[in-house]
Amino acid sequence: LQKDLEEVKVLLEKATRKRVRDALTAEKSKIETEMKNEMQQKSQRKAELTENEKPAAVVAPIIAGYTVKISNYGWDQSDKFVKIYITLPRVHQVPAESVQVNFTERSFDPLVKNLNGKSYSMTGNNLLKPISVEGSSEKVKTDTVLVLCRKKAENTRWDYLTQVEKECKEKEKPSYDTETDPSEGLMNVLKKIYEDGDDDMKRTINKAWVESREKQAKGDTDF
Repeated sequence: LQKDLEEVKVLLEKATRKRVRDALTAEKSKIETEMKNEMQQKSQRKAELTENEKPAAVVAPIIAGYTVKISNYGWDQSDKFVKIYITLPRVHQVPAESVQVNFTERSFDPLVKNLNGKSYSMTGNNLLKPISVEGSSEKVKTDTVLVLCRKKAENTRWDYLTQVEKECKEKEKPSYDTETDPSEGLMNVLKKIYEDGDDDMKRTINKAWVESREKQAKGDTDF
């Protein structure tokens, strides 16, 4: 991803046509987002492995005033599980029975009662693929509820958490295919622009490409 980002920056620096610059700028943002997500996932996995769980504190019962919709969460996956991380400060201090998650084959619905005088809920409907209700569970960690959705088909990768997310992302995609890997996606971007462009655009792309390759061959990069 880092090498792809460097390549895009070199080409963006040389490009002068607005259409070319717009396409390269979009590709640059996509690669930077992938790098950020990868770093976040690594941090979450590291925190899960090193965290020392604290004993649940005994707190006085509180009557929840109203229900808040959970919006702060992230997700990750392993060969067997899709893992949803829900951040709720001091959730580890409430009684275990106050944290409930209802599972169906295509949904998970967490509910946290009596946390800071409120209840917190989330509806995870229309999951991308079926899950095993019996194999799914939840764990309460420091300031976090970890929802473990057991994949019905193990060793399969989920590109999205829900079907809705998949449809939204696919609508945002350009007509060319970028689902393989970042390098191939970048090549398809340039190929599409080149094929649809006029002579001036093709000369601009050729010039930027040759100069970027020569610069990299000499080791003369600014990154």
